[in-house]
Amino acid sequence: MPITKLDQKSALVVIDLQRGIVAMPTVHPATEIVKRAAKLAAAFRVKRLPVVWVNVAGSAPGRTDAGPFKGERSADWAELLPELDAQPEDHYVTKRRWGAFLGTELDAYLRSQGVTQIVLAGIATSIGVESTARSAFDLGYNVVIVTDAVTDRNADAHKNSIEMLFPRMAETDTTENLLKLLQ
Repeated sequence: MPITKLDQKSALVVIDLQRGIVAMPTVHPATEIVKRAAKLAAAFRVKRLPVVWVNVAGSAPGRTDAGPFKGERSADWAELLPELDAQPEDHYVTKRRWGAFLGTELDAYLRSQGVTQIVLAGIATSIGVESTARSAFDLGYNVVIVTDAVTDRNADAHKNSIEMLFPRMAETDTTENLLKLLQ
């Protein structure tokens, strides 16, 4: 794995670490993903770099073979977990698509902050994280995927994103290495 370079103006973007998503079974324990995301957020704040929390509260209107969501969502389904220690000065984005850019103000916010690079963590690797990474790459951001701070419901999908797709659009690294770079 090449050595990751952090831009002077990087932002941490954390995808869907909310009650309804974290409650689903995942390949890696969601509690570990949450702990790592919280550590990264604290380190970004120390450096006065933007921290963005993304949650999902709906879905795209198009038809799919899988059909619409069939279950009942609890009232707190889209709430971020308290263990993340989200702060009032952090930025919050609610999406209704897989990726965090389409249909939100995320790009405008990041550009207003002078951000040139996003560091991504969250769930699900092959859906929200990958969709956000693709859009960020297409928009010209440098992208870092924190490989031990993402997970998926499907092991093969996770592995495909980590091994095949992310190296073509992003740098990949671990929480530990990124925390060292932020010191």
